[in-house]
Amino acid sequence: MKNWIPLFLLLLALTSCKTRTAIQNDNANGKDSIATTKDNGDPKDVNEPVKDKFSFYEHVLVPPKFEQIKIDSKVRVETGSYVPTLDATIYIENDQKVWMNLRALFINAARGIATPEGIKGQDKINKTYIDSDFDYLNNLLNVNFIDYKSLEKILLGRTFVKINDRQFNLTQNAQGFKMTSNTNQKIVTDEKNREYKIELQYDTNYDLLSVNLKDILSSDELDISYSDWDEYNGIRLPKNVKIIIKGSKSSQILLENTKFDFSRMETPYSVPSSYKKIEIK
Repeated sequence: MKNWIPLFLLLLALTSCKTRTAIQNDNANGKDSIATTKDNGDPKDVNEPVKDKFSFYEHVLVPPKFEQIKIDSKVRVETGSYVPTLDATIYIENDQKVWMNLRALFINAARGIATPEGIKGQDKINKTYIDSDFDYLNNLLNVNFIDYKSLEKILLGRTFVKINDRQFNLTQNAQGFKMTSNTNQKIVTDEKNREYKIELQYDTNYDLLSVNLKDILSSDELDISYSDWDEYNGIRLPKNVKIIIKGSKSSQILLENTKFDFSRMETPYSVPSSYKKIEIK
């Protein structure tokens, strides 16, 4: 996986597209230990097959019902170069658009919008912009499942990879549920074919805790974890989202969601004619 995910592209103004410097982080020796207690002989750690699979799939695959959600967030980005903590407003209109505005030191620094057609973003400081479809993003990531809906699901803590009873093993212990791919998941893009092992962790109440995709032939790995879930307007949402891209070089994004609002808002987006279009490499 290269050092980009769709959310990263919306943050491009202040994260520097071409940064490839490795970072030091607490995960150097393995992925986050959220609901992943090793089996030490304690009965609570024994993974047992899930009998009521229909109930599990119903809980984790049925999407939440909403028209729009506005999220105020603190965003911390680590790429190897200094990036100040960003204040973000993320506005999601269900199945329509994800709009994001980023501020640094009270100055509007970047803005982006994703629709089913693709992603657009602009750097207000350097006066540049991007305009990318999802095919291009999938090639950058060496995956084939990123589309508008998966971006919505990533932000809201929903299952964004395809899971089924034939290709995954579903088990349960006192900590919750675990889905592990029993066959390598083949991901075909224009550049190459790759194979991944996928593991998903859920809490006992079906909240998604983590998703891990590991390339079996390289050190490339994608970790997305969620924590501090609560209910807002009848919808369970995570306050914290951590996205870690591992490989020969690493990057991470941490979203601390401080407020959820369900009222409609305006989402202006236009690129001044003086801005220069850049290609993401």
